[in-house]
Amino acid sequence: MDERSRELLMQRLDYWGTEEPAWGVRTLVPLLRGEGFEVSRDLVRGLRAEMGLETIYPKENTSKSTLGAHKMPYLLRHLRAQDMIWLPNLVWAVDITYIRMCRSHMYLTAIIDWMSRFIVGWGLSDTLETAPVLDAVKRANAEFGEPAILNSDQGSQFTSEEYMAYLVGRKIRQSMDGRGRWADNVVIERWFRSLKIENIYIYDYQSPRELHAGIGKFVERYNFVRPHQTLGYETPASVYNVFFPLNASP
Repeated sequence: MDERSRELLMQRLDYWGTEEPAWGVRTLVPLLRGEGFEVSRDLVRGLRAEMGLETIYPKENTSKSTLGAHKMPYLLRHLRAQDMIWLPNLVWAVDITYIRMCRSHMYLTAIIDWMSRFIVGWGLSDTLETAPVLDAVKRANAEFGEPAILNSDQGSQFTSEEYMAYLVGRKIRQSMDGRGRWADNVVIERWFRSLKIENIYIYDYQSPRELHAGIGKFVERYNFVRPHQTLGYETPASVYNVFFPLNASP
């Protein structure tokens, strides 16, 4: 498979992973073949792993963590059940997602405040390494302080010694959702879906520079302009600002 065909296939995997996150390899292979791709289960499985895509399971997770990974407990279950995430900076959620461009792709790290839905940090990279993820977290901390809890999935970036040591040093409690448990980190997953459907799939970004500008504009409007039903039709910035005054807004 040439590089262009590979990129087109990854774009379709991202599309279906966003639209139908419960569909696994067995469903995707015949679907993609019907779209004209020559794929095997191994190819689809390998690309999904490379992209960080996982199937959502409508049941309790029974899969095993990667051997040697430093799995941390999920700290939000009781807080969410008792509606105790009532203040900004109590809980942040961080995740990484594949972002398509015209002929290539990037990876987006985004960090959202759970209570206000305010995007406190984000960054683009052409790799899935720990460094750009940690850089986004550090910049968010420098601008908005430290949350009490930072939740993520079990990805290798979040189980790395460098990442975990940084959180310990900043006295941030680390929480991890179960493998395949999309609902455990639902606020950032929903934001990624909105970004892709309302922006990425509409605009045919040609370069990382264009993509960065486009995401920046989307984040600004999301934070400061767009009202949210879950916030009583307030904006994330206005809710966050009540407790932690922002320096400025557009």
